[in-house]
Amino acid sequence: MSRVRFALAFLRNTWRGLTSMRTALVLLFLLAMAALPGALIPQRSLSPPQVDKYFQDYPEIAPVLDKIGVFEVFSSVWFASIYVLLFISLIGCLLPRCLEYYRQLRGRPVRTPKNLRRMPHHAAATVDGTPDEVLAAARRRLRGWRKEERTDDEGRRSISAEHGYLRELGNLIFHFALVGLLVGVAGGKLYGYEGQVIVLADGSEFCNSGTYNYDAFRAGLRVDGTNLSPFCVRVNDLKATYQPTGQAESYRVGMEYQSGQDLQNNQWRPYELQVNHPLRTADDRIYLTDVGYAPTFTVTWPDGQHRTSTVQWQPMDPTTKLSQGATKFDQPGVTDEVQRRRTQLAVTGLFAPTAAYHGAVLSSQFPDLLDPAVAVDVLRGDLGLDSGRGQSIFGVDQKMVESGRLQRVARQNLHVDEQIRLDDGTTIHFDGVERWANLQVSHDPFQPFVLGAAIAVIFGIGASLSIKRRRIWVRVAEHPETGEGGSARTVVEVGGLARTDQAGYGEEFTRVAEDLLGTGSSDPAPSGVASVRGRNS
Repeated sequence: MSRVRFALAFLRNTWRGLTSMRTALVLLFLLAMAALPGALIPQRSLSPPQVDKYFQDYPEIAPVLDKIGVFEVFSSVWFASIYVLLFISLIGCLLPRCLEYYRQLRGRPVRTPKNLRRMPHHAAATVDGTPDEVLAAARRRLRGWRKEERTDDEGRRSISAEHGYLRELGNLIFHFALVGLLVGVAGGKLYGYEGQVIVLADGSEFCNSGTYNYDAFRAGLRVDGTNLSPFCVRVNDLKATYQPTGQAESYRVGMEYQSGQDLQNNQWRPYELQVNHPLRTADDRIYLTDVGYAPTFTVTWPDGQHRTSTVQWQPMDPTTKLSQGATKFDQPGVTDEVQRRRTQLAVTGLFAPTAAYHGAVLSSQFPDLLDPAVAVDVLRGDLGLDSGRGQSIFGVDQKMVESGRLQRVARQNLHVDEQIRLDDGTTIHFDGVERWANLQVSHDPFQPFVLGAAIAVIFGIGASLSIKRRRIWVRVAEHPETGEGGSARTVVEVGGLARTDQAGYGEEFTRVAEDLLGTGSSDPAPSGVASVRGRNS
């Protein structure tokens, strides 16, 4: 039995400690601190190349960080543990407070203290009029306050009034909204998805029909990629304007889209996509995240057959848009697999939208298409496309180069309409350049819920900070002496108490007391008036 009691006591104390507001604040602070590595250190889910670069730059510390999940912060066990504990702690804190708040709303205002002079705010006076008239005036002045009238053992009548109950309601709304934010973020991670796709600005189309259409896709834990929101976009043109310094001023993508019934009617709707001005359709948001260039090459083999390909190249310098990439070709008409692998071609190198030369080395001096040029290495042999290994669209398999199965056969700088001839008579012609737009498709069904919770957070914190919880008591008793002409007189006492330490209640109490006692500057002070005394509590 002693062990059972000890276990129950341990569980009870653990639960009390976990559900205390101090623990909730500590967990909220820990959650914010735990999110810092996710903002400062590259994450695998967002940028695997940056993670690889981090391993190259910091080979000693990167493996240690990898073991503790720093490169996957938001999916790590320790981050999820803090998240779940914070959720439990907030719920455990709020439920008892809700019950207590419900009891306060159902309860009656506290009785008038016997000695109001001990209150932090106090005023007293003898006024003309009966106690009924004074209490009626007090009811009118305290309209909107929760009031309770009582009569004590000495026959004195009083009003107990309380105001500011919405302060605690605002506090509860604030904390429940925080819980709502946690639920909304968690729901977005479970049922949302995000994908990246590069679309050429030459009338090319993209349809959200499956994950295979994306260049990169990150799915929520409850998303299998088979039930994506149906829509299609067509990118017709891309206009970029730059400042003389080369800094981008604006990107405007002229596009068309269709979703819902438009897919059945094949109706396209125009839209101009800009940075930070996403297209919202089919419950998804489509953002413009980057732009770049795709050189066009035409390869003509000695037998007269030719192929043309336009493939996006990857910007290396965001200021000048100097890009690197690889455009790959198979010789047509070759049916023998061994021969086909020996004659594959790859045009790799650098692309400069505005060419600048440092000797024979090509560079770029401006991001716009003022003088496009490429510095190409032509590789021939086995590209390793059938090896079963994943391969970047922006490069070739270096293992093929190292093994000698893929060899460089030519190197040359080319401007538009120039070509290079290989040793077997094959020519590679630089036809021109197309622009491309990198589109990010985001789906989060909990986004309206998160927005509502964020608004509730602002409303709740505003109410809890601006509303003051305070109490006022008004006690009246008939004065033994009569006034001029035999009129009745009443002794009035007013006491006040602020439930929270906030400046400003002293001034409010003074105004209320002056209205009730007739001591305001617009009314003459009656005889026998005690001075109004108050201090901020």
